[in-house]
Amino acid sequence: MTTSVGFDLDMTLADTRAGIAAVYDELSVRLGVAFDSAAIVERLGPPLETELANWLTPGEVPAAADLYREIYPEIGVPVHTTMAGAHEAIEAVREAGGRVIVVTGKNVRDARGTVEALGLAVDEVVGSVFGSAKGTALARFGAAAYVGDHVADIEAARAGGAVSVTVATGPYTVGELREHGADVALSDLTEFTTWYAGWRKHDELR
Repeated sequence: MTTSVGFDLDMTLADTRAGIAAVYDELSVRLGVAFDSAAIVERLGPPLETELANWLTPGEVPAAADLYREIYPEIGVPVHTTMAGAHEAIEAVREAGGRVIVVTGKNVRDARGTVEALGLAVDEVVGSVFGSAKGTALARFGAAAYVGDHVADIEAARAGGAVSVTVATGPYTVGELREHGADVALSDLTEFTTWYAGWRKHDELR
């Protein structure tokens, strides 16, 4: 068994709600569009353009996405915080001899900026992928498990041949994540180290 693990970023390793809300609030001012940032951050997961399409015409989305990404490093990244248990989860994998990859829908620049700002000791960052499209990166990296907060992260794990580990720190409850087919559903990342130790021990005994 390989001990390497993949993690989603937003609302799995990083609490990005305040930063993303701040960027949307700034967009509201610059574009004159009444984005409901509070509602938006309650459903994080899908690509930026998908969310923008809820508020703008198709022709307006590309320029708005460009502006969002332009201001994100200055407005969003500085107010991101680490999810409880994130550092400990990464350390558990590394202590077991595994490697850690972050695979996220966030673009690579802002994903790396977030990882660096929060001091997350990961080996690789892959961005701008969502759902099953994450599978290629997970398989190439050799991730035995993928941890995320969205039902699309269950699809990602399946596509990458990894165990689907979910945390109920995003838009879904533990029960909903189980109903959507997660192999493991945790309340949050503080439960990961215990699960990971037991999972590795179980595999060693098979």
